[in-house]
Amino acid sequence: MMYSFRQRSDTRVYDEPLYGSYLTRVVGVAHPGVQEVVAAMDCDAESVISEMHAETVDDVRFFKNMAHHTDGLGLELLGGLQNFILCRPPADQLVSLEAGMTGAPTLRDTGYEYQTAILDWLIDHGQEPVVVIAPSVLADPEGVLRVLCEKLNLEWDPHMLEWPSGPKPEDGVWAKHWYTSVHATIGFGAPRPIRTEVPDHLRDLYQACLPQYERLATYAISAES
Repeated sequence: MMYSFRQRSDTRVYDEPLYGSYLTRVVGVAHPGVQEVVAAMDCDAESVISEMHAETVDDVRFFKNMAHHTDGLGLELLGGLQNFILCRPPADQLVSLEAGMTGAPTLRDTGYEYQTAILDWLIDHGQEPVVVIAPSVLADPEGVLRVLCEKLNLEWDPHMLEWPSGPKPEDGVWAKHWYTSVHATIGFGAPRPIRTEVPDHLRDLYQACLPQYERLATYAISAES
């Protein structure tokens, strides 16, 4: 999704600006390259949040944040921003997540409990929840992205459907660990069957994630929205 928004002529993208702060606040995260990430970023959460809210000459700024990077910060940081939640079905996410980590994933690592907390915060503060389910984007990229742009009060830009392959200047230093697959893409690609089975050692985690994902999915936008 970040690469899609990067193709807009009016938009500047930022890759997980709160990641460094998260790694300094949460002990024992089993991610590769932790020290390299921390060394490369502003790890002061207040400074990063202030920058996210600062007025700039850019028409649109797109912050790709992982929901669990808000751990301990308070969701007031979402105030004054336009927000949408992107999530994947849990079986797909868990298998992918485990492949990139240096240890077993936890519920916190999946981000689902943080995404549902964000959903509740948006509702409680009078914002219409905008949830995008990854398979729906693959099934109809233009249709779903048109609706997303409308929800965000943005003009539709067909350039969002394609991007050049390979690394991007905005990628975080963690891209070499996590972005191999997306670097091979030039667009959203064909729909894939949704995985419904996980290895036995992930079964309990899958069961914990599933009801939270299903709640998020009730707010999902579609091309018919």
